[in-house]
Amino acid sequence: MDDRGDLRVDGLSSIVSQVVNSQPMTETTQTLPEDKLDFKRILPILVIVFVDLMGLSIIIPLLPLYAARFGADPLTVGVLQASYPLMQFVGAPILGRLSDRFGRKPVLIASQIGTLSGFILLGFANTLFLLFISRIIDGLSGANIATAQAAIADSTNEKTRTQGLGLIGAAFGVGFVLGPVLAFIVLAATGQNYQAVAWTAALFSFISIMLTTFWFKETIQDAADPEASRKRRPFSLEAFRKAISNPAILLLVVIMFFYQVAFGGYEQLFSLFTLVRLGMDARDTSGLFMLAGIMIIVVQAGLVGRWSKKYGDRWLALMGIGTLAIGLIGTGLTPAVPVPWYEKARVLESMAGKGEFRVSMQDINIELPDESANGWLGIGWLVMASIPAAIGGGTLHPAINSLVSKASDKSEVGGNLGLSAAAYSAANAIAPLFYGSLFQWLGAPIPFLAGGVILLALILFAPRVIKH
Repeated sequence: MDDRGDLRVDGLSSIVSQVVNSQPMTETTQTLPEDKLDFKRILPILVIVFVDLMGLSIIIPLLPLYAARFGADPLTVGVLQASYPLMQFVGAPILGRLSDRFGRKPVLIASQIGTLSGFILLGFANTLFLLFISRIIDGLSGANIATAQAAIADSTNEKTRTQGLGLIGAAFGVGFVLGPVLAFIVLAATGQNYQAVAWTAALFSFISIMLTTFWFKETIQDAADPEASRKRRPFSLEAFRKAISNPAILLLVVIMFFYQVAFGGYEQLFSLFTLVRLGMDARDTSGLFMLAGIMIIVVQAGLVGRWSKKYGDRWLALMGIGTLAIGLIGTGLTPAVPVPWYEKARVLESMAGKGEFRVSMQDINIELPDESANGWLGIGWLVMASIPAAIGGGTLHPAINSLVSKASDKSEVGGNLGLSAAAYSAANAIAPLFYGSLFQWLGAPIPFLAGGVILLALILFAPRVIKH
């Protein structure tokens, strides 16, 4: 990077550091050095996570529609969505434990290479079978989020950890803002060429490999010491048993699982919901993902750290469960009023695609709304319901992972965050099957209402589990 690039990075680091560490003007107390997050130290991790998420978030709004082109019904779409987190469930605890033993950097690079391979295969996919294979490969590799979270835990202390993990969530949020925007641009520029979006995701994956190789510095101090590496416990059933025998860890992992069962289905079936309920195609739904991403950025970059210091992680977790329940129930109650610009023929045409990858519109097995009552009520309601959903989803995840890291021995942080990531991924594997089945057999609103009910039940259980 040239001098101008260095100045830009330093300037960005300074500005964001001031924002995330700033105190209200009325406060007169001095902040101790250990109370302040070392932003420059974690900046490479945040940028790498952001670039990784750019690749993933380009694909997420598109994947259900991608599958629908090949004749997939809502249940099959749910199975496809489940294949990625199911593989994450397998890979997350293994990668987390390997990163404890051999270091964060080599594990990140190896997993990012796998992600790149999955996106390349997606770019060549012309059948539903190849879509499944590409998501399986990417899922096994995409379990590296536990490793990134462990690197944040290495680089923070107990007072700044929730803020650091919140900033990882904010990096997710930025990715979810810019990814759908980029997907919209690529689709518009290429005449609805879904393959072009997959190749764009592959490009971002390659960039993340370069950043990890040449910028990221190992966060485990003795990672290069073979003797120290041998002393760290590798992944094994015994290590797994010991981790879950810690009641604090086990109960937090259970909460993570049920929270994500509710929220994961919301995320993964949202674009199908907007398609059949409001008549919104991939480009329209990308705009809603962008709006949700902006709200998550505001919460996780600007509010999570302050709320954690002021109210504690327990309050954050309980507040997140409650607001997310409101958001999901509100989403399920969205009126079936297609957006004003909805035209059924245009949406079918955009889903069919163009060129050699075009499919017959008769093969699209999704029931679209009619054009008899277009209006603003449906989209306006959904936007309002997205606000509490974004607040809940933005606060709960970093709060639970912070509590897990604080309840862990330092040498076990990566492995235990891997367990949390595995529970998160298992929930993401179950959620689209659960949501997809309810969607197909009982109608579009039912799965979102069911997710809200799960969270209402969880909020009765969680206060007894998460101690002050």
